[in-house]
Amino acid sequence: MTISSIPDVQPPHFAPRRKTALIIGSGIGGLALGIRLQSLGFDTTMLERLDAPGGRALQRRANGYVFDMGPTVITVPQFIEELFALERDRAHLSEPDFPGAMLAIQPGQRTEYGPHTKKYVELVPISPFYRIYFDDKTYFDYDGDPVSTRAQIKALAPDDLQGYEDFHRDAGAIFQRGFLELGYTHFGDVTSMLRAVPDLMKLDAVRTLFSFTSKYFTSPKMRQVFSFETLLIGGNPLSVPAIYSMIHFVEKTWGIHYAMGGTGALVRAFVRKFEELGGVIQYSAGVEELIVAKEGRQKVVQGVKLEGGDERRADIVVSNGDWANLYLKRVPRAMRRINSDTRLKLAPQSMSLLVIYFGFRDDPARPLDLRHHNIILGPRYEELLREIFGQKVLSPDFSQYLHVPTITDPSLAPAGHHAAYTLVPVPNNASGLDWAVQGPKLVQRVLDFLSERGYIPDLNSRLTHLDYVTPDYFEQTLDSHLGNAFGPEPVLAQSAYFRPHNRSEDLARLYLVGAGAQPGAGTPSVMMSAKMTARLIAEDFGIHPEIVK
Repeated sequence: MTISSIPDVQPPHFAPRRKTALIIGSGIGGLALGIRLQSLGFDTTMLERLDAPGGRALQRRANGYVFDMGPTVITVPQFIEELFALERDRAHLSEPDFPGAMLAIQPGQRTEYGPHTKKYVELVPISPFYRIYFDDKTYFDYDGDPVSTRAQIKALAPDDLQGYEDFHRDAGAIFQRGFLELGYTHFGDVTSMLRAVPDLMKLDAVRTLFSFTSKYFTSPKMRQVFSFETLLIGGNPLSVPAIYSMIHFVEKTWGIHYAMGGTGALVRAFVRKFEELGGVIQYSAGVEELIVAKEGRQKVVQGVKLEGGDERRADIVVSNGDWANLYLKRVPRAMRRINSDTRLKLAPQSMSLLVIYFGFRDDPARPLDLRHHNIILGPRYEELLREIFGQKVLSPDFSQYLHVPTITDPSLAPAGHHAAYTLVPVPNNASGLDWAVQGPKLVQRVLDFLSERGYIPDLNSRLTHLDYVTPDYFEQTLDSHLGNAFGPEPVLAQSAYFRPHNRSEDLARLYLVGAGAQPGAGTPSVMMSAKMTARLIAEDFGIHPEIVK
């Protein structure tokens, strides 16, 4: 579906009317697209139902502590740099343009963020990327360094050294094809999908990630080290396709970064850039429904109706919200054929999360032996994943991601204290679990574990702040279908062409961006999504079509 741009009929001495855009939601994907649309010459208004920007990347302040509510891992700083380099009313998508710039960067070659980013936010590299603790308290410091990686494999699983070499070669080939070459491909039709399938089949990228990893490693520890990362984007290593092995190379190539002041500082920087380019954000502006009308044979979105009853009209509407709830709640059933109730209700949603935000006193006699990012794996891996994603039950054990940003940035806590959050994967609300009952119990189990296992000794007695969110927060506050934390689950049947399209298949002038659209969840992916969607809009409105690859 391509929308023909109809020029305004005006006397010659008047400039053509500027096109207008509404973006529903101010998550990182929405902000990135807002910046791009302002650069493309649109007048863009962002409608945010909460009282602050960020969406899943919301930041919370309490008792002198600062907590990022969601994403904390920043990679591919070039994506951020190109956004800050954009200028108002310049009909280009970025400079330098991707994926050409990505093709020039080879695995193992680290790059730093550029001069435009430094005007808005300070990014610092984090090393190791993650400290991965196993249940026996041994650990693996993943830093992307080939010498360090091989030395640690030799110490923990010497029989897997050759397996790592083979994995590195084959996963690197998947990264080259799947990310560097196809990274910005919008799979809007079957043909685009069919062109990519033979290469991905040849690379063995469509089998499950855990099965792919298990070909190379016999040690359970190494299988976990090289497959856990998809959990940070809502994917089950037992069911996501092996194309996601490229995450290893994305991190290895560009490193892991942190925005001083937290991810919230990056959100504020994007807001500042968007507003400098002339964009407007309206808070406490939840969208009740889309205004849809028939124009000839097409069903066309003409604007939105807000929860208070006000209407906003625009040439295009973009949703940075939850894909399923966009259609289920805001588009009449008769107006959608592809995104039917059946499809939406049967589509597997990603897992949800219990996230505990806590502040605690430092103990100089027992300094923390943790890193900025810590993955603490439980005694079971495959069984736990099956219970979370398949059986949707609350397990007797758990794994967690413990984030302690004050190791890098003490400004997030009062002097002599640390701010932290720990994230526990749990089933989404298809489970039927009563989180008002189960939430407090699980919170206490997690805190007791951190204290008793010595990760943060005597944590309960050192706590000075405690708060948490459950899947109910994702469902009610963030308006995610079934309380999913990352959008549609990234299984093979919901990847590439089979993932929701960034240009709506049902309604003209409706677009999607963010975790629910292509290519998927994760901070770099939603920025890629913004560029994909910007290209589609540029194509539909005849804005320098030669740049649309």
